[in-house]
Amino acid sequence: MNSSEAGDSESDRNYSDDEDGEISYNDYYNMSYYNGEYCDIEQVDMRKTDPEYFAYDCLSVEEVERLLNESVEVLSNSLQITPSLAKVLLHTHEWAITPIINEYRNDASRLLISSKIKSPVQPEPLTSHSARITCPVCITSNFPDKFRSLACGHLFCCQCWVMHFEVQISQGYSTGIACMAQDCEVLATEDFMLTLLTKPQLREKFQQFTFRDYVKSHPQLRFCPGLNCQVVLRSKEPQAKRAICSFCKTIFCFKCGTDYHAPTDCSTIKKWLTKCADDSETANYISAHTKDCPRCHICIEKNGGCNHMQCYNCKHDFCWMCLGDWKSHGSEYYECSRYKENPNIANESIHAQAREALKKYLHYYERWENHSKSLKLEEQTLEKIKSRINLKVMTASGTWIDWQYLMDAATLLAKCRYTLQYTYPYAYYMEPGPRKELFEYQQAQLEAEIENLSWKIERAESTDRGDLENQIDIAEKRRTTLLKDFLELKTDVDACLRR
Repeated sequence: MNSSEAGDSESDRNYSDDEDGEISYNDYYNMSYYNGEYCDIEQVDMRKTDPEYFAYDCLSVEEVERLLNESVEVLSNSLQITPSLAKVLLHTHEWAITPIINEYRNDASRLLISSKIKSPVQPEPLTSHSARITCPVCITSNFPDKFRSLACGHLFCCQCWVMHFEVQISQGYSTGIACMAQDCEVLATEDFMLTLLTKPQLREKFQQFTFRDYVKSHPQLRFCPGLNCQVVLRSKEPQAKRAICSFCKTIFCFKCGTDYHAPTDCSTIKKWLTKCADDSETANYISAHTKDCPRCHICIEKNGGCNHMQCYNCKHDFCWMCLGDWKSHGSEYYECSRYKENPNIANESIHAQAREALKKYLHYYERWENHSKSLKLEEQTLEKIKSRINLKVMTASGTWIDWQYLMDAATLLAKCRYTLQYTYPYAYYMEPGPRKELFEYQQAQLEAEIENLSWKIERAESTDRGDLENQIDIAEKRRTTLLKDFLELKTDVDACLRR
């Protein structure tokens, strides 16, 4: 598996179609796509220009196993302990070798007890090696050589240990399998289990599960969430930044493994998605998919990503979100995107406060959902642009390079709209104040430029190329400015907390 790095042209170039042959949002987040190939527009040092830049590597299973084994070998040699014991210590302490070594040398017994390797109660010595022993589980008597125990000293027959391991492994457990004695938390080490597990399939499944647990406990490693993808991503400075798998091209947040969600942080987006799952039916019921024209009141259905609507009946231009006149909307976009808090809500009744809370949620949810739908509609626009370019090239009305700016515009529009969609959960949970006012101002500026870009793309035949390219530049600058002001601040706070 080749190494990959966010922002580098190589990681962005290795894109492919999805299973249905259609172009998804993931396909054109960074690059333009045309005729089955991705086109590298320009070479830019993203480390200096992109606030979303994030350095990471895409590793194969073999490379990750080698990386983990190196850590095990270092700890094992440093403390003169078995590799199996080193694995338990590393897994329970997030693979932090230096702190483990220091703590072990200061108080080895305390470390082993806290890691559930050693019991705080000393085991009773076996008085006789010839007398038969009764297994507490199966109540069968046998000689001591048929029994095994962990560091806690609780003896069970080998058959019961094997049955215990088989049941636990079948339920997906591996590194967390503990002693069978009641209230005993001492963990079974890998070598202890493998000496008793003789079935090849069971041993293989156990090792697969332990590998999974080791990767999940390692702060620098993250499984790619792509379907049936075996790639593991590694970053020496793990952050809530955009990661792209070099194999399946899945885009996700490295820190939490969900869809990329800048500028919203991981805990906030989790709360937002949970709330949407609980309240989305209410929101869908209240927020209809059609609206009446504010001038002639004819029913209009939104069939494009742009919020700049023109009534087909009376030709009135208005905003889909607030129904305001589009001619004066440029100066009022800030009022359209921000939510106006009721300053006296604390003095209102509980029912009034509940209605206000729902009103606030619906305000943000409607805009969140609108941009999500617009992204899907603009994928159709992208397909239309591709067909239009193919036609022009076939009729000798220019080359692909001549019409590249249309693909650039559609690509950038998707990128900006995706960022804008995730600004609404961020704003919903922000406390009122100057910081939120600045954020909402930048959010409104970005939204205005996105709608201008979307409007011009949908009417690309009559839009001047220079005007469209200028709009591309303005929209991207608005996006990066917002991310620099809010994404970097959050990253700095996270770094301070880690210290």
